[in-house]
Amino acid sequence: MNELLQYLSTLSSLIIGMVFCVHLFLFFVLWLWSRRDLKKIASALFDFTRGLKNQSLLDSTAHLSDQIDAFLSDVNDVLDEADRQADRRALLERMRVLDEKRRYLNSMFFETCYNMGRTMIEAYPLAGVLGTILAIGVALQTSAATQSTATVGIILGRFGDAIWSTAAGLLAAMILMFLNSCLEPAFNRLSENRQHVRETVSRVKRELAFVPPAIEEDEE
Repeated sequence: MNELLQYLSTLSSLIIGMVFCVHLFLFFVLWLWSRRDLKKIASALFDFTRGLKNQSLLDSTAHLSDQIDAFLSDVNDVLDEADRQADRRALLERMRVLDEKRRYLNSMFFETCYNMGRTMIEAYPLAGVLGTILAIGVALQTSAATQSTATVGIILGRFGDAIWSTAAGLLAAMILMFLNSCLEPAFNRLSENRQHVRETVSRVKRELAFVPPAIEEDEE
């Protein structure tokens, strides 16, 4: 048992570094994932609002979230203006196509992965302290069978090696906290975009599901 604890305490810094690399890769995957979903939402809404009167088209430097908000604003304008019957009919016809592309609105797995990655940042300092405690515990057990004059030297030697475990945990946590602070606004904005799309789609279905026969005849 003492050998196992000694082995774990020796590798604690290396283990923290390996887990940190996996954590970085997870955030990179989540960033690519969010960019892909944003592009899918923007593309679907562009097709959904194409040909509408006064369709909003921002310049190429605009963020995709801003473009999505502009498309949703166009849809809500059509729903708010009862005299735009041609645009209303176009939205109703394209709703079937939009429904087929709604897989990008499934956000549970993405949000679970991000919540896990964000929460586990707090574990790095604890892992570093745990490595240091293991090293001190091993030193105390080893020195119990030796002369008392050697106890302080053994503890100091182990503590000098184990302190890097705490340093690695703190450094990893600080880097990941900074990275999360950069990515969190974009991830939250993606969740808001998904929610707004769901609400807009529900409103389109609710208000345009039944076109009055008199309006259909007038349009013909």
